[in-house]
Amino acid sequence: MAFNFTLPLRVAQAIITIIVLGLTAYVASDWSGSSRWSGSWSPSSINFLLFTSVWTILALAYLLVAPVRFERLAHKFGILAVEAVTMIFWFAGWIAVASLMGDLGCGSHWGPCRAAIAAAVFGAFEWLLFLATTIMAALHVWRTRGSHTGKHDPAMEVHTTA
Repeated sequence: MAFNFTLPLRVAQAIITIIVLGLTAYVASDWSGSSRWSGSWSPSSINFLLFTSVWTILALAYLLVAPVRFERLAHKFGILAVEAVTMIFWFAGWIAVASLMGDLGCGSHWGPCRAAIAAAVFGAFEWLLFLATTIMAALHVWRTRGSHTGKHDPAMEVHTTA
């Protein structure tokens, strides 16, 4: 019997998303309330990575629940689209934050700067995880290109077998 890689990947995606959500929320909160910087807004790249974390929670809810409970909503192109958009968001997010931190030049004692660097690193790992699941979804679409069914790949379902 083949091992289903989807459940461990989804668990890792969820854990890293929660980590990045916490880190970016801390950075955005401290940045906007800090007297070190003029203005009261956090950088847009931090805000985008925060948005990406929230988006990913919603995407993971769809990717986990729809194939099992709502098969009609789990069309193979819909799953591929959600995977690809989420992957692109993570790529853009971690690159933007890494670029900001490279331009900024962090001091050795400023916690939010180090938290932003950690968020960029975790964002890169999250991008790799979504790259893997996007490739899996794309391979399913490629393998079933001749059929007129829109069914999702049963191997992408997250369920336990006894």
